[in-house]
Amino acid sequence: MLRTKLFLAALSAAALTAGCAPIVGQNGFQAIDAKPNEIVAGTDTKQTVLTKLGTPSTTSTFERDNIWYYISQVTEKYTYNPARVTQRSVTEITFNDTGQVSDVRTLSLDDGQQVAMNGRETPTRGRQMTILEQLLGNVGRGQLPRTDENEPGQRRPD
Repeated sequence: MLRTKLFLAALSAAALTAGCAPIVGQNGFQAIDAKPNEIVAGTDTKQTVLTKLGTPSTTSTFERDNIWYYISQVTEKYTYNPARVTQRSVTEITFNDTGQVSDVRTLSLDDGQQVAMNGRETPTRGRQMTILEQLLGNVGRGQLPRTDENEPGQRRPD
């Protein structure tokens, strides 16, 4: 009996401590051989950046060929809580017209800004239907398909 109680106590303690450990996830660009901060402005070119880092996570919307972004982040998720970003690294590499690196900026989680979303909704045009109109709206609006196979335009029973 004492052994069973000790086993249950140890099992419940293990379950409680397992709930306290976060699940850590790493998303985005992961540097393997070279890091984005090793890129030197004025000496590296697009080709050397591609060789060292690979393809960028994304490019600029307006200057697609001139600005590349390498983005990575680390998230932690505790048992029933939503995931929370704990680290973020955005490396912006800017190229000049000749293809050489002109600027390298590294931004962290502290450099980000919270954008407040607008909670208003755009109204849908049209008429609001009640539940009964939705359920009974097609009753009496047509007829069932005929089973005559020789009449053109009718469905065949398969």
